[in-house]
Amino acid sequence: MTTEEKLKHFLEASIESATAQSTRLIDDYTEALEKIFEDHKLDVQRKADLQLRLGKDSLEREINKELSREQIRIKRETSKKLEEWKDMIFHEVQDLLEEYMATPDYQQLLIRQINEAAAFAGKDEIIIYIDPADSSEIYSLEAATHTHLTVSETSFMGGTRAIIKSRNLLIDNSFETQLKEAKEAFTFINK
Repeated sequence: MTTEEKLKHFLEASIESATAQSTRLIDDYTEALEKIFEDHKLDVQRKADLQLRLGKDSLEREINKELSREQIRIKRETSKKLEEWKDMIFHEVQDLLEEYMATPDYQQLLIRQINEAAAFAGKDEIIIYIDPADSSEIYSLEAATHTHLTVSETSFMGGTRAIIKSRNLLIDNSFETQLKEAKEAFTFINK
């Protein structure tokens, strides 16, 4: 082998070695870049998923807040409307009571209340009050019950009130108290 052939062979071997080495370096570099790219894609996907989840959670919280506000508003409106209806009902009841007070049944009710209060007091001193609106009936009520009655200074919408001082006891059969208690206990039934 001549020197020229040796040089040619050396050149070919060097070029082949350099080509193989550069191909290997390019492949290693490409592989590293692809790994970096895959890691980057995974990182971007994780961040996007996290941002989506956070956005969804935030949106759900906002929807829940708005829903809560709307429920409170509806409850207030419902409560207000129910209170209006309740007032209308009890205003009508009050009108019916006033009509009832003009009937003989009301006189019988007063007589029964007076007799029951007197019987309850027994021998203890009792003061039985009637409403100022019933003052015109005081003599007929006293005659029917054989009991001394007192006309109250303040109206209590009808019925009677009685005080037994020795027992420190109030017997309140007034329409005002009964109406107030009924109004406090009144609730609408949901069906």
